[in-house]
Amino acid sequence: MCYLLSLAALAAFLAPAFADEHARKPNVVFILADDLGGRDIGCYGSTFHRTPNLDALAKRGMLFTNAYSASPLCSPTRSSIMTGLAPARTGITAPNCHVPAVQLEKRLAAGPHTVKVFAADSVTRLKTDYVTLPKVFNEAGYRTGHFGKWHLGAEPYSPLQHGFEIDLPHTSGPGPGGGNGYFAPWAFWKGEGNAGDHIEDRMADEAVKFIKTNKEQPFFLNYWAFGVHSPWMAKKEYVDEAAKRSDPASTQRHPVYAAMIRSLDDAVGRIVAALDEHNLTDNTIIVFTSDNGGWHNVAREATDNEAYSGIPVTSNLPYRSGKASNYEGGTRVPLLVVWPGKTKAQSQSDAVVQSTDFFPTLLEMTKVEPPKGVRFDGVSVAPALVGESLKRDAIYSHFPHGGRGDIEGFRPGTWVRKGDWKLIRFFADNPDNSDKLELYDLKVDIGESTNLAADKPELVKELNGLITAYLKETDAVVPKANPNFGKQPADNLAMAGWTTSKDAKLQITDGVYLVTSTGGDPFIMTRELPADVNPLIVQFKMKSNSHGAGQVFWMTTDDKGFHRDRSVNFDPKHDNEWSLYEIKLLADKPLIALRIDPSTAAGDIQLDAITLKDKNGKTLKTWAPRSQ
Repeated sequence: MCYLLSLAALAAFLAPAFADEHARKPNVVFILADDLGGRDIGCYGSTFHRTPNLDALAKRGMLFTNAYSASPLCSPTRSSIMTGLAPARTGITAPNCHVPAVQLEKRLAAGPHTVKVFAADSVTRLKTDYVTLPKVFNEAGYRTGHFGKWHLGAEPYSPLQHGFEIDLPHTSGPGPGGGNGYFAPWAFWKGEGNAGDHIEDRMADEAVKFIKTNKEQPFFLNYWAFGVHSPWMAKKEYVDEAAKRSDPASTQRHPVYAAMIRSLDDAVGRIVAALDEHNLTDNTIIVFTSDNGGWHNVAREATDNEAYSGIPVTSNLPYRSGKASNYEGGTRVPLLVVWPGKTKAQSQSDAVVQSTDFFPTLLEMTKVEPPKGVRFDGVSVAPALVGESLKRDAIYSHFPHGGRGDIEGFRPGTWVRKGDWKLIRFFADNPDNSDKLELYDLKVDIGESTNLAADKPELVKELNGLITAYLKETDAVVPKANPNFGKQPADNLAMAGWTTSKDAKLQITDGVYLVTSTGGDPFIMTRELPADVNPLIVQFKMKSNSHGAGQVFWMTTDDKGFHRDRSVNFDPKHDNEWSLYEIKLLADKPLIALRIDPSTAAGDIQLDAITLKDKNGKTLKTWAPRSQ
């Protein structure tokens, strides 16, 4: 009798523990690829890119055919995932959260006479007063870990200030550039790894370790891969394998990019295998997506394999254009979701979803209550995950920036999708500086080839009204026509023989040349050079709060333009302190033009005189602002 009572007492004692275990909240694994296009993996139609682990993941759950990022560039989308708020609202509308300048308020940027439209001056940090997904999970008892790229700000705006307990490799950079890029030793994670280690392999190691360490409690694992962002580099054996299959007639045929995707796929496979190994699969939600569309142009950035530098990185067809574009190729992304016991295996959904939806969706899936008063621009798509219809009116993307002419749709604009209709408003894009409107029926024209705006004026009026209301409601920075477009200001460096790129404003101020970079490719150039002298030495003092590598180009009488083969790189110190630079130009013929690229990002660069010397150090010409 006593023995029976003891068993009953023991059962009563253990009952709460069993109940707690049964009611344990599900784990969340969120995997974000960088620049992976909407057609870049096998389950989305790629026949060249080998992605067995991602294809297997798709079979475990639901594949979405109408998934969008909030922006065609990375940092804005990343902010939307963390906050559930649109980039138009937070003001993070460009991927410049790595620049030294801390700007927390959104505003319109003035520009030089070469800029047709004044674009937004993006916020450069995700402010810590936002309610973020890891903060909410952490407060709900979850262990939280971030692994990989962040690009929403360095300390004190890093993952550690936004609710993550672990952040590796704790870098704020835009990608794995610098040093050896993807391979150790890493410039962004000094002292770690053995020579030749791949960063995606190392991050997968850390993610697997996190899973093992926290297998007894709910966790939120945020794996934001470095792949497949430039620089274009990959494991040699993977490149060689892909090169054997590359078909010159295929739109997707870049062996290096295929190899990069393979390393990404390896990491996904290892994370899922760790969940299986520790019997966590049945209680773990898995999300896989990308931060924007694929880079569909030729690789202009650094690559470690010149043999493939002339091949387009990928193709987003049938979507138009790609990364940085307001067309579908810029924001169409893959989305795979596994919700054990809820989503049907090997299922698909044509529900229109966006990255702003993840925050409210994951809270509903995990039954974690949002803090009181918190608001989202996205909606929970949990109904779609269980096969029900998703009720929503429209989705929007506000991208108030522009740049390279070789990217279709990389112009300041806002688009709305309602049902199958998409209207794009390109700001001040008509010859008379009025907004250009483009209307597409995505049901029959997914490639956005036929603009129907002139045929459906009432629909255009309705959708354009939605855009206007959206911009007002989110307090968006709205681009405006530049009234000085095409006019050369009197204080521009042109008075000294220099001209400017479209990404730079140049003027003389406080006794120095001030180069205000408004984009990713600022430079100044001159053709007023001494005759028949080479080689030359370029010397200048520079003070900068911008970011990125520097480069000096030259042009000879036989050249049709500037080219990287006729350039010298230099390493600017963007510490807002004066530094002296002396660059020897390796020209073999007399120069007719000179170009200085002081950075690759937004910011202010000051130059205190620019001097040309001959090979013996004799001064040939000096541009001195104090003498202008």
